[in-house]
Amino acid sequence: MKRLLELNGVDADWEPILLPALEALESEYREWLLAGEGYIPARERLLAAFSTLRPEEVRYILFGQDPYPRKESAIGYAFIDGRVKEIFTPTGLSREVNRATSLRNFIKMALVADGLLDPEDTSQEAIAALEKRDLISTMDELRRNFEYSGVLLLNTALVFENKESSRQHIRAWKGFVERLMEGMARYRPGMILFGTHAGAVRRLRGAEKLEALELEHPYNHTFVTNPKAHELFGPMELLKKRVL
Repeated sequence: MKRLLELNGVDADWEPILLPALEALESEYREWLLAGEGYIPARERLLAAFSTLRPEEVRYILFGQDPYPRKESAIGYAFIDGRVKEIFTPTGLSREVNRATSLRNFIKMALVADGLLDPEDTSQEAIAALEKRDLISTMDELRRNFEYSGVLLLNTALVFENKESSRQHIRAWKGFVERLMEGMARYRPGMILFGTHAGAVRRLRGAEKLEALELEHPYNHTFVTNPKAHELFGPMELLKKRVL
């Protein structure tokens, strides 16, 4: 499985954590992953989240469910949609963001958390009226802002095959997640759990002693005004441009 780390450009600091985690997968499943066919994201993007954030930098592990079900969208980071080129347009959120319900609600939540948007009015017109000079405009900037705050963007299953097999893949990655959490225990990261499937992570071996914040999946509109989400993500200023 070291070959998979090399293909993904994973930092050597992750090897003591990721190699045992990958070995926890069923042998046939590991062979299927190495073959690189029949799933998304591409094999070379499967562990992308571990290539841009080192273990000691991780303050939170965000767990979604599984990758986006579109090849152009699934790029190896939970919640980062590779199909989205621009977040904002002069008329509000871009068409790509509006079509991605979870992402749309997350952006609205972040605007409310930053005090830029009235929770009573999150319409396109209200977003269009915002001064966006100091706001990010791309998904890659959003990904880097997550990582600036030490958020590792994972899913409970790192691959998507088809909708019917999603639960099967979540089960297949259970051992990986357990060993990952055991390996990360020394760093004591918090867990951010989106939705029912991610919520099950807190009951896995290695995760029971870590602090966890469970939130409804951003697909639900209530996420936009959830005070727990505001309290967590507001200080991160995820939509603010940074000088790096």
